[in-house]
Amino acid sequence: MKLSVNLNKIALLRNARGENYPDLDYFANKAIDLGVDGLTLHPRPDHRHATSDDVINLAKLTKQRNVEFNIEGNPFTNPKNDFKGFIELVRLIQPDQVTLVPDELNQITSDHGWTSGTHDKQLMEAIKEIRDCSNKSKISLFIDNIDGVDYAEKLNVELIEIHTGKFSKNIAHGKKEVIIEVENIIERAQGKGLLINAGHDLNLDNLNYLVMMGNINEVSIGHAIIVDSLHYGFEEAVKKYLEIIRN
Repeated sequence: MKLSVNLNKIALLRNARGENYPDLDYFANKAIDLGVDGLTLHPRPDHRHATSDDVINLAKLTKQRNVEFNIEGNPFTNPKNDFKGFIELVRLIQPDQVTLVPDELNQITSDHGWTSGTHDKQLMEAIKEIRDCSNKSKISLFIDNIDGVDYAEKLNVELIEIHTGKFSKNIAHGKKEVIIEVENIIERAQGKGLLINAGHDLNLDNLNYLVMMGNINEVSIGHAIIVDSLHYGFEEAVKKYLEIIRN
């Protein structure tokens, strides 16, 4: 299992003061020095945390440091003001991984995965456009449930990312039967030749359950790492996550 650290919350903290403090590049390099496998940013059109320039700069940094860069976002978001547009950012940075998320402009955070609907044709066209402009990028579809695996196969993407919000909440309340649901998603995805990522609300208390399941390619974690940094410091927090994943 690989760890990709999402740095959106550091960008959010920086933006609160309108200055380059904390410095996103500093923490990106620090995470890489500690041994993470990649970095993730999820830019939104309002630039409330990661900006288009952040995406461009960190994509360049990760190439220099030889780690993976994953850009997350809604492929239907177009250029607006300083936001360059999601697919245009993909074209500019040529990321290792593109995670497609169906978030709305007014969402605080991603709270659901893709399902089939009236957007199917538009999503297929967006995936084709991404492949045409960045043909080495693996494309991942953010999903909620086992039906999402079949949808990902239909769209011919390489990966799924399991939205682990429900999983995390159930584990926190001792409802461990949710583990079977996730295991079934993993099994279905493996049977279809899809790589499996996971992310959302993962933390030091629930990550080990995913590790024990096995067959998960990568987890993307941001919010919890920054919260845990308030207790342990950034370095120690990242080390704690790496220890769970690699031991």
